[in-house]
Amino acid sequence: MKAIATQNAPAAIGPYSQAIKAGDTVYVSGQLGIDPSTGNFAEGGTEAQARQSLTNISNILKEAGLSMKNVVKVTVLLADINDFAAVNEIYKDFFEAPFPARSAFAVAALPKGGKIEIEAIAVSD
Repeated sequence: MKAIATQNAPAAIGPYSQAIKAGDTVYVSGQLGIDPSTGNFAEGGTEAQARQSLTNISNILKEAGLSMKNVVKVTVLLADINDFAAVNEIYKDFFEAPFPARSAFAVAALPKGGKIEIEAIAVSD
């Protein structure tokens, strides 16, 4: 296993890695919509946080030598399931067909009061 870390995504807020590479697979930890340059949530609600979360994932994958095209599975955690459609609109800006497999869940709460957290699994070509 090899830890993947970049300053272009928020530092882990607990005892975990931004991502772990195991063989040809990269497991990206859940990313909140935090802007790494400020340490604060992206302003603009769930959509802005979703965009930042996916940008963070993209930056972590770039550090691993991969891109969003390598993503095979995504898990989306939402503080409010009513944001599902709005998140889909942002999501389409980061992925293209064939889209990765995906799960989405409403949760009672997210760390630091976030509105969305997204994790991803990517496989090198």
